[in-house]
Amino acid sequence: MKKYPKYFLLFLALALFLTRCSNDDNIVPEVAPETGDPETEEPAETAADYPVKDFMWQAMNFWYFWQQDVPNLADDKFDGIQDPDYIAFLASEDNPADFFDNQLRYVGDRFSFYSEDYVELTQSLAGISRSNGLEFGLVQFSNSEQIFGYVRYIVPNSDASTKDIARGDAFTGVDGQTLTVNNYIDLLFGENATYTLNMADVTETTITDNGKEVALTKIPNFAENPILLDTILEVGSSKIGYLMYNAFLNEYDEDLNAAFGRFKDGGVTDLVLDLRYNPGGSVNSARLLSSMVYTTDTTELFIKQRWNSKIQSLLGENQLVDNFANTTQAGTPINTLNLSQVYILTTNSSASASELVINGLAPYVDVVQIGETTTGKNEFSLTFVDDPESPNGPWVYDPAREDEINPNNLWAIQPLVGRNENADGFFDYTEGLAPDIVLEEDMDNLGVLGDPNEPLLARAIQEITGMMTAKAYFAVQMPANAFTGSQMFTPIKDNMYLDKPLDIKLSY
Repeated sequence: MKKYPKYFLLFLALALFLTRCSNDDNIVPEVAPETGDPETEEPAETAADYPVKDFMWQAMNFWYFWQQDVPNLADDKFDGIQDPDYIAFLASEDNPADFFDNQLRYVGDRFSFYSEDYVELTQSLAGISRSNGLEFGLVQFSNSEQIFGYVRYIVPNSDASTKDIARGDAFTGVDGQTLTVNNYIDLLFGENATYTLNMADVTETTITDNGKEVALTKIPNFAENPILLDTILEVGSSKIGYLMYNAFLNEYDEDLNAAFGRFKDGGVTDLVLDLRYNPGGSVNSARLLSSMVYTTDTTELFIKQRWNSKIQSLLGENQLVDNFANTTQAGTPINTLNLSQVYILTTNSSASASELVINGLAPYVDVVQIGETTTGKNEFSLTFVDDPESPNGPWVYDPAREDEINPNNLWAIQPLVGRNENADGFFDYTEGLAPDIVLEEDMDNLGVLGDPNEPLLARAIQEITGMMTAKAYFAVQMPANAFTGSQMFTPIKDNMYLDKPLDIKLSY
């Protein structure tokens, strides 16, 4: 990770609205009128009595993208951290989570979040979590509070990979309890390490319980490689590279580059990039993937970053930009296909960094999007912890400084701090990026991922070659309209995070 220049920290520190002051120890105690003894008074509360909320406010006041739009974050809201009004404000919510949600977050912000444990959060950003390896979507029955789940894919080498369960299987209950909108979080995403799924059959438009049970156990510190599949399909005269990529994790950038090396060595002429279940992740990994698709010309602009007016004013005329890359962060030359057209598969679970790839490539490449409209998330975030002296910028998490994080405050926040624009200046896709070819996933015909007959891939192959594969069938009987999925209950969720911090000279 690149570091901020040393003078950046100094400048930011000088620019901070709040400065810590020492307590006034010269207070004469009042005397009790009857005894003549000094009264014992409770010491006045200070911001230090609310370390989590104090940290949250200061970091959000400085970095939050919508800082100017949240009255509670205004620079003139309080007269320093010793202001009694500031102390009362910190005390206004008992729970830091409620304080963040109710007092600091912009009303239109769907994505900023917090974690009570920065270790859990930062591990999740690296693809490490407690998991049984079952990735699934959840669908609500029409006119009912009941829901069912369907398996999207099984993570290799996980507990689920050893059980009799596969893509397309459905379940309606957990531990004998029928799943509803009111209990699914506790049953599927609670503290229970092991649960038993009550399975069901899918026939055309009907879900029927079948009496089968599958017991699954969540493994601590399980690491998922986001590259589920990479293969070359030969259809007619076309050599089609197919990549199913399920999260943008910089720890696997070398693996990603190696996959493109195989595509390049195999003479791939066309690429199908499957991001249908990819909720996002690293901005830099999105830049590297886009470079593998299009170009390693480092003079061509990939994206521009826009921050809040406070940060933007500090940057002066220096517009933050990310150009295409010619090496990974480890210095490995990027394997690029230099394509002028790419086929990208999406669903409403495709978010943030997935959308960034589509939008960033659009000015240069004919992006043929197949599937469903994406989530609609064009802002990026940073991880903040209680380390105001971080060399990456105040409160920005630095894994080398874990000993410097306030031991009395292990909370982290992951607020949106900026917005991405492509080379054409386009950023307005908060309603999602609509596909060129609409095709929903079908519960009755999910197909096998990577198989040329799987409907979304088959539709891409048809678009590339003009030929339909023998078993391809595009009429959707039962749309897999998931309202949420298992990935949304990991700490990373649909977050897009900046892992290539500011590295510019500030004029002041």
